[in-house]
Amino acid sequence: MSSNIVAMKKIVQQLRFEAGLNRVKVSQAAADLQQFCLQNAQHDPLLTGMSSSNNPFRPQKVCSFL
Repeated sequence: MSSNIVAMKKIVQQLRFEAGLNRVKVSQAAADLQQFCLQNAQHDPLLTGMSSSNNPFRPQKVCSFL
Protein backbone atom coordinates (compact mmCIF):
# COMPACT_ATOMS: atom_id res chain seq x y z
CA MET A 1 0.00 0.00 0.00
CA SER A 2 2.78 2.45 0.93
CA SER A 3 4.70 1.70 -2.28
CA ASN A 4 1.54 2.56 -4.24
CA ILE A 5 1.36 5.95 -2.53
CA VAL A 6 5.03 6.63 -3.25
CA ALA A 7 4.52 5.73 -6.91
CA MET A 8 1.49 7.99 -7.17
CA LYS A 9 3.42 10.87 -5.56
CA LYS A 10 6.17 10.43 -8.15
CA ILE A 11 3.58 10.53 -10.94
CA VAL A 12 1.98 13.67 -9.52
CA GLN A 13 5.40 15.31 -9.18
CA GLN A 14 6.24 14.46 -12.80
CA LEU A 15 2.88 15.79 -14.03
CA ARG A 16 3.37 19.04 -12.11
CA PHE A 17 6.82 19.40 -13.64
CA GLU A 18 5.48 18.81 -17.17
CA ALA A 19 2.59 21.23 -16.60
CA GLY A 20 5.07 23.96 -15.66
CA LEU A 21 7.09 23.68 -18.88
CA ASN A 22 6.82 26.46 -21.43
CA ARG A 23 5.28 25.16 -24.64
CA VAL A 24 5.92 26.37 -28.16
CA LYS A 25 3.09 26.36 -30.66
CA VAL A 26 3.51 23.87 -33.49
CA SER A 27 3.16 26.63 -36.08
CA GLN A 28 6.01 28.59 -34.45
CA ALA A 29 8.21 25.50 -34.16
CA ALA A 30 7.58 24.65 -37.83
CA ALA A 31 8.44 28.20 -38.91
CA ASP A 32 11.64 28.14 -36.85
CA LEU A 33 12.61 24.78 -38.32
CA GLN A 34 11.95 25.98 -41.85
CA GLN A 35 14.03 29.11 -41.27
CA PHE A 36 16.89 27.03 -39.83
CA CYS A 37 16.82 24.68 -42.83
CA LEU A 38 16.87 27.55 -45.31
CA GLN A 39 19.74 29.28 -43.49
CA ASN A 40 21.86 26.12 -43.42
CA ALA A 41 20.97 24.66 -46.82
CA GLN A 42 24.29 25.72 -48.37
CA HIS A 43 26.19 23.59 -45.82
CA ASP A 44 24.04 20.47 -46.23
CA PRO A 45 25.90 17.79 -48.23
CA LEU A 46 22.61 16.08 -49.08
CA LEU A 47 21.51 19.20 -50.97
CA THR A 48 24.80 20.51 -52.34
CA GLY A 49 26.69 17.28 -52.89
CA MET A 50 30.10 16.34 -51.61
CA SER A 51 33.47 16.30 -53.30
CA SER A 52 34.89 12.83 -53.79
CA SER A 53 37.99 13.68 -51.77
CA ASN A 54 35.88 14.48 -48.68
CA ASN A 55 33.39 11.63 -49.07
CA PRO A 56 33.94 9.04 -46.30
CA PHE A 57 31.66 6.57 -48.15
CA ARG A 58 33.51 6.53 -51.47
CA PRO A 59 34.71 3.11 -52.64
CA GLN A 60 38.14 2.29 -51.31
CA LYS A 61 40.99 1.90 -53.77
CA VAL A 62 42.21 -1.64 -54.06
CA CYS A 63 45.90 -2.25 -53.81
CA SER A 64 47.08 -5.63 -54.92
CA PHE A 65 50.57 -7.02 -55.17
CA LEU A 66 51.43 -9.72 -57.69
